[in-house]
Amino acid sequence: MARWLVCVWLLASVTGVSASAILPGTEPPLWFDANRPSAQAQQAVQILLTAADEGLEPAHYQAAELNLAVTRAGADEALTPAEQNQLDRALTQAMQHYLRDLSLGRVNPRQIKANFAPSVGPATDINGWLRTAVREQRLSQAVTQLATQAPMAAPLRQALAQYRALVNHPAWQSPLAPLPARKLEPGQAWPGLPLLAQRLQALGDLSAGMPVPERLEGELLTALMRFQERHGLDTDGVLGRRTLQQLNVVPGERAVQIALTLERLRWTPLRQAARMVVVNVPEFVLRAYAVHSGKIDVKLTMKVIVGKALDTRTPLFDEEMRFIEFSPYWNVPPSIARQETVPRLRADPDYLAQQEMEFVGPGGQVITSMAPEHIDAVLAGKWRIRQRPGPKNALGDIKFVFPNNSNIYLHHTPAPNLFERDRRDFSHGCIRVQDPVTLAKFVLQDDPGWPEARIQAAMASGQSSTLRLKQPLTVLIAYSTVVAKAGRVFFYPDLYGHDRLLAQALRQQAANLTPSAWRIGRNP
Repeated sequence: MARWLVCVWLLASVTGVSASAILPGTEPPLWFDANRPSAQAQQAVQILLTAADEGLEPAHYQAAELNLAVTRAGADEALTPAEQNQLDRALTQAMQHYLRDLSLGRVNPRQIKANFAPSVGPATDINGWLRTAVREQRLSQAVTQLATQAPMAAPLRQALAQYRALVNHPAWQSPLAPLPARKLEPGQAWPGLPLLAQRLQALGDLSAGMPVPERLEGELLTALMRFQERHGLDTDGVLGRRTLQQLNVVPGERAVQIALTLERLRWTPLRQAARMVVVNVPEFVLRAYAVHSGKIDVKLTMKVIVGKALDTRTPLFDEEMRFIEFSPYWNVPPSIARQETVPRLRADPDYLAQQEMEFVGPGGQVITSMAPEHIDAVLAGKWRIRQRPGPKNALGDIKFVFPNNSNIYLHHTPAPNLFERDRRDFSHGCIRVQDPVTLAKFVLQDDPGWPEARIQAAMASGQSSTLRLKQPLTVLIAYSTVVAKAGRVFFYPDLYGHDRLLAQALRQQAANLTPSAWRIGRNP
């Protein structure tokens, strides 16, 4: 077998493309001009060499080998037609692989518990998109546009470069001094203040050249509070265990976190509808926004409470909101009834009346009295327990319904004090919203029959009613531990361990890539 055919076979083994698909003669050369690599070929190898700027791996696209081959093809005597075609096909396949990863991501989101609809991006037709960009001689511009199509992609790329540049910074080459007692309060002295100031300056929370005070006060205290705000911490200026833990995360780990976020953004459907409600679980925040010409216009932002990290995690998915329930009943889920409500009723029979609960039979009959046989019927799955509308109702006075297999919805809460916590994973999986009236106004903004006064009246009526939306609204429950806001980058804990799962999936994906055996050029 001729040497170039062996190379084609090896390339096919690397890319997963059949050898016949990359044999010469099927399409005109894409990357050659007068038997020499074109300017677009030079741009292509530079794009592959700088794949790390996007949080990708240049080696996955044979960047170094292709760069050497294109350089030699441009400097040495002309390649044979077979060698030219071989290199042309190899560069095409590498760019197609890169573009798929850049626009659609490297892993299936369902592998890591994200039940999103399949992504459709500009590069879905990879071959046609690539040939058009090369033919119009705008490859670099087109790839840059593709790389920044996801919301936050551009500032996160900048942050990735910033944190990678800090990997060997001296501020993290030695540990911070032990804290006095268990925490450092504002106004206290501490030997670790100079190193603290150095880290905060490197991260941009403290202006360069600021003198270090003898105590935690002034600009240094303000900078520490900025750092706390950017890392999902209580901004109290107290250097305690959690703040110290975040300060000790080295820049290289932050760079990995940003790269994982860039990967996640590629398949999180943030622009799939004209209006959307998006909950970012690790951030404990809901945003409602409109999309105009591909750009996001945030209309409202509010705190939320999500499922407990230990055992009742809020699932990730996207669905359409179709109903609003005012003064809703709370139908206690069977799992909660078995594990929580029934044991309380057995311990205190008055709990049913105190919590304004009732039994509901299979025919819809309502029973408000306690009896052992009623509890037995609930445990057997024949009856259910529900809570009547009112101030004690666990759903508050409004429920936003987007039908889904997990029975997850947005709702108000009779315990608004929990929104003051910096970590807010307290629910059984559903999402409690801080400002339901404002959210309802956004949902119903195109329905003149539902002004704010009517919304509030329906919520306070105590009579359950359901409103079918004239226009369904997309709800997305997403997961991002890094968020770019107003020119700053914020980091949040990996609440459910999804970043860890994504990192494992990417390692497995990389391990499944056959090591590159491709090369071109004459044998020595």
